[in-house]
Amino acid sequence: MNTYPEPAVTFVRGEGSRLYDADGRAYLDFLGGLAVTSLGHAHPAVADALCEQARTLLHVSNLYGTTVGPEVAATLDRLIGDGAPGGGRVFFCNSGAEANECAFKLARRWAGPGRHVVVSAYGSFHGRTLTTLHATGQPEKHEPFQPLPEGFRHVAWNDAAALEKAATGEEVAAVILEAVQGEGGVNPASAEYFQAVRRICDERGLLFIVDEVQTGLGRTGRWFGFQHFDVQPDVVTMAKALGNGVPIGACWATEDAAAAFRPGDHATTFGGQPLATSAARAVLRVMQEEDVPSRAVAAGARLRKGLEAIPAVADVRGLGLLLAARLEGVDAKDAAARALEAGLVVNPVSPTALRFAPSLLVSDDEVDEALAIIGEVLA
Repeated sequence: MNTYPEPAVTFVRGEGSRLYDADGRAYLDFLGGLAVTSLGHAHPAVADALCEQARTLLHVSNLYGTTVGPEVAATLDRLIGDGAPGGGRVFFCNSGAEANECAFKLARRWAGPGRHVVVSAYGSFHGRTLTTLHATGQPEKHEPFQPLPEGFRHVAWNDAAALEKAATGEEVAAVILEAVQGEGGVNPASAEYFQAVRRICDERGLLFIVDEVQTGLGRTGRWFGFQHFDVQPDVVTMAKALGNGVPIGACWATEDAAAAFRPGDHATTFGGQPLATSAARAVLRVMQEEDVPSRAVAAGARLRKGLEAIPAVADVRGLGLLLAARLEGVDAKDAAARALEAGLVVNPVSPTALRFAPSLLVSDDEVDEALAIIGEVLA
């Protein structure tokens, strides 16, 4: 269906930070499938895990147990706890939008009848289903699909006073925020903002949901973006990097919040199936062995410094290896197209900014190569 523009290039193979088109031409991938292939393309550990699991057990109904899912859930719980058990439970699904749908249903179940409103921020992005679309704070995306499911309020980003005002009333159940607004332009939250939101939620008995679909699992320089801000959410959603390209999402919640669900309240046919969770287990093992948060800090600092030295770059925003370069006097869409012609994959996250989200295993030489290309393009 006509839901994407005609592609400028068709990729047929990938290896590490490189993609190859049908003519065999190599491209340096600094978009990572929108922060998905955080270990690079065709990582051997993930490929081996998929092959082994495909020969063992692909799928059974979630009416029955499997062995891999609980192991992955325990690992995610520990990473959310930054090394110590986080004390929560996990629901596996297939995507970030599904993880957020789970979070919204859980918030309603936890809060009880009559409490269904979720407060989110303008500029946010939470998914493309009807419900997650309405949670997304981009009204121009809403209009073609009205009427959308009710129950969402939007407030200015990084404005605690506005959020406190909107989170008023017996009908409010939860707040959902991104640690860094990804699709909204790579806009990090401040620690003061997240701490204020945590206080507001505590005072009013609301769930604080953090959408880590794009920021989670090492991307920002911590295992999860909220860990930069010294707060503990009630619910954390994730997907993208968890499978390194294999579709899998997860919704983590504290024991107290998760206990609101009863058998039959929520379900999924494919979520948590052995193939997907085997990929996730391999991904998480490599991520921990490689200490990808530390790698994101170092490579992100190198990339930021190089971008800031380019005359056409006004400033650079973001955390770790999720960065946006704001351009002066250059159209970001045109710059991304020219970069692609020069062999570098990036994307215009806004009319004035280019987004960079390379593999967390990216090398210094690859960072320097990308900087040389983008410098030449912007010149």
